Amino acid sequence: MAWKRKVTGGVLAFVGYMLSPLSWWNDLFVNVPLALVFAWVVSFFYRPAFGPCLVAGYWLTNVLGFVLMHKGAQKVLSAEERKYSRRELLRDVGISLIYTALILALIKLGILKPLRSYLPGV
Repeated sequence: MAWKRKVTGGVLAFVGYMLSPLSWWNDLFVNVPLALVFAWVVSFFYRPAFGPCLVAGYWLTNVLGFVLMHKGAQKVLSAEERKYSRRELLRDVGISLIYTALILALIKLGILKPLRSYLPGV
């Protein structure tokens, strides 16, 4: 059943790539909108949580993307299952922290803000 493992791995890798920040368009059209929706939902109930929730949502999508991509590639390329090492996790977390700094800069510059700030009458 090697083909099942390869198909499953391919699907995991694709979903991981779509969530990872490896190209500007995924990030712009997948991760940021997912994080923004998460932040809007939370800030609807508690407005000051917008910034932290945007950062947390964005960061979580990036880390999840790297993990899924890594696990999917492992399934496709190897004959047996391998554990996700601590070093690999730390590398993925480090890359996500760099992208998080960019999101924080966009919040500080006022480019990203709560949905109610975009809609004056709401």
